[in-house]
Amino acid sequence: MRGIAGTRRVGHLGTLDPIATGVLPVMIGQATRLAQFWDNSEKAYEAVVKFGFATTTFDRQGDPVGEMTQPRITVGQIEACIVPMRGQSEQTPPPVSAKKINGVPAYKLVRKNVPVELAPVKVTIYELTLVELKPDGASATLRVRCSAGTYIRTIAHQLGILLGCGAHVDALVRTRSGPFAIENAFTLEQLQERKNKAILESALLPAAELLPQFPAVFVDEITASQIRQGRNFNASPFRANAETEYVKAIGPGGNLVAIGRIALPHVYHPVVVLAV
Repeated sequence: MRGIAGTRRVGHLGTLDPIATGVLPVMIGQATRLAQFWDNSEKAYEAVVKFGFATTTFDRQGDPVGEMTQPRITVGQIEACIVPMRGQSEQTPPPVSAKKINGVPAYKLVRKNVPVELAPVKVTIYELTLVELKPDGASATLRVRCSAGTYIRTIAHQLGILLGCGAHVDALVRTRSGPFAIENAFTLEQLQERKNKAILESALLPAAELLPQFPAVFVDEITASQIRQGRNFNASPFRANAETEYVKAIGPGGNLVAIGRIALPHVYHPVVVLAV
């Protein structure tokens, strides 16, 4: 992406597992400074779960663990297991994960044969639906909508334990990350093609259009200049959502000047400022 965009200022809103495909929102240039506002955004996935054995990584990249079986799982069995998984719970991340232990990613410790014990974290599974069960009962497709930090691999592993046959993720697609959906996404090849045609910007969302949950406050050029110097700015007390925590300061040209956080009633302090 740095090569395609022609800048080193490139960031993303959350990694994907090695076998996963799908949505990976990429922030370019000054927009990288906005990434913090999606730290806790929801994610949505479609996962193919294969039954018959667990693996060391909870997905098809790992080594098989335990006895390998050929179960014929039924819809009723799966439905009975996934119902209690929905809602808020504590989930233990897979040992092979990017979770850090004393500053070191867990997967690096596992590769050095260092025992790894990760603490459970609170997650929320808003939706867990059986989409399809293969006729042979050997694999199923699940649709998941969950809070940030949820591991689909752990869901598959838990499902295998509950079914008593072992299970792991065979394929995984992230269909949504926060407000960014797969139907609006581009492949790297498509972005490179647009760059070659000098129309890369047509694939980018302007910063002012991001974070629609933050109300827009339109400011003149003098105020925009003051905001860029770190000065507070006023917002109309008569607007909708007058007491919202954050607002977007939009300059005369329609560009995003800053994200402001409420400091006093109808007064906002710029917490993220974008240069001209």
